Amino acid sequence: MLKQRLLAALVLIPAFLAALFLLPQWAWAALMGLVVLLAADEWARLSHFGKSVHAVFMVLTLGLLVGCYRLLNMGSPLAWWLIGASVAFWLVLAPFWVGGHWRGAHPLLRVVVGWVLLIPTWIAIVELRLVGPGLVLYAMGMIWLADSGAYFSGRMWGRHKLAPSVSHGKTWEGVAGAMVAVAILAFIVAVYGKDVFLAGYTVETGLFVLACCFVVAVSILGDLFESHIKRQAGVKDSSSLIPGHGGVLDRIDSQTAALPLFFALCLVYLGRF
Repeated sequence: MLKQRLLAALVLIPAFLAALFLLPQWAWAALMGLVVLLAADEWARLSHFGKSVHAVFMVLTLGLLVGCYRLLNMGSPLAWWLIGASVAFWLVLAPFWVGGHWRGAHPLLRVVVGWVLLIPTWIAIVELRLVGPGLVLYAMGMIWLADSGAYFSGRMWGRHKLAPSVSHGKTWEGVAGAMVAVAILAFIVAVYGKDVFLAGYTVETGLFVLACCFVVAVSILGDLFESHIKRQAGVKDSSSLIPGHGGVLDRIDSQTAALPLFFALCLVYLGRF
């Protein structure tokens, strides 16, 4: 398993970096749209959609991606409302779902939630890349670092379970490790790396560190949410698409919560792109 994970990472990471820094914007949007469609297919399977609902969901998801791309190019504010819907979902509704209050959610609700998870994530990663590839790399790398910090600190010091009914492996000590790792990264980037990772924007260091820690806290909820959905579906991984890593949703679960929130905070703090 470890060998598979390493080999997959050795292929996927250079491919991602090449796409991020070399592709024209329209091709980047299309590639990220393909990732969203793969994740949407996994969401439909986890939600146990029937064949007809599954097919309609996929077609409408593609239509939404195309429509949002056109709206973004036209400067329409509608796409920004989807970012707001994502932030509201993660801050208000997702905790109730993870708590088991919507165990028997209606398929129509699952369809809408699938779009709230995926479409704003696509908008965020496409629009952040317009500002600069380094900003995308920082936003995603921050979550990857948080995952690694949580894993290693949880392995070394983990004693108190974060959400034992949802995920047995996550601990409060892991959360603390994630926060420390990200706080150090955010401080370094704010002071020394703004030209590379923040498109040259100057940020107030303390506020930036707090904002990044807040984004990471919400990203952990994203991870727990997908774990809860998989537990409901009775599966370990969202699919077996990526050897050793599971499915696309398994790799972007934290990002679906983090990226729209990070993008929203950038809009508020920077005022414009």
